[in-house]
Amino acid sequence: MIKKKALLLLSGGFDSPVAGYLMKTQGLEIIALHFSLEPFTDNSAEIKSKKIAKHLGIKKFITITNGQQQAELTKKCDHRFYYILQRRLYLRIAEIIAKKNPENIFGKQGKEGTEEKEGCAYLITGDNIGQVGSQTLKNMEVITRAVNLPILRPVLCNDKNETIDFAKKIGTYELSVGPEMCSVLGPKHPATTSTLEKVENEERKVDINQLIEGSLKTMKIESL
Repeated sequence: MIKKKALLLLSGGFDSPVAGYLMKTQGLEIIALHFSLEPFTDNSAEIKSKKIAKHLGIKKFITITNGQQQAELTKKCDHRFYYILQRRLYLRIAEIIAKKNPENIFGKQGKEGTEEKEGCAYLITGDNIGQVGSQTLKNMEVITRAVNLPILRPVLCNDKNETIDFAKKIGTYELSVGPEMCSVLGPKHPATTSTLEKVENEERKVDINQLIEGSLKTMKIESL
């Protein structure tokens, strides 16, 4: 029986490793995708995420280094909406990788002239409702509308302590300990409510396709 594949957005924090583990136990083959904020951070989050992926038995680890592209969102868009815009950008990039073979992402052709596919059926995130100001139901609705692939959020309603306890149980807690890097460019007071219209208006202030393409050009694929 061929396992369905899913692409896990792996940050290196506590939530996304637990989300990946839970979906792996449901029979999905997991591929890990990490977004690095370099040059605004070092590569410690990438190293941490790679160790977590290996611990979880994930065989393919992909890194996108797009700090510069994320910085464009802070410069040209209303900073309050940064986390929403950031996550919509992440998901768009993830969806492209999930549907295509990352090694042929820029149009190389596979056998018989057809583009090879990665063939992921789902995206997986460690989103947890209300954990941070931007992770509200309304904002998640707007974020989800960026893509067509189903998004699995297995720790969405977890209490934080519940997730941490589970991380200790599966051995990812110690690997995840350390400062979170995803908030380096974030606002002090993120928007807790948004509408698709408002967010799409903000996205018109930048060239989203250019940000996606620039991000994909940094892609690094490793076998673990």
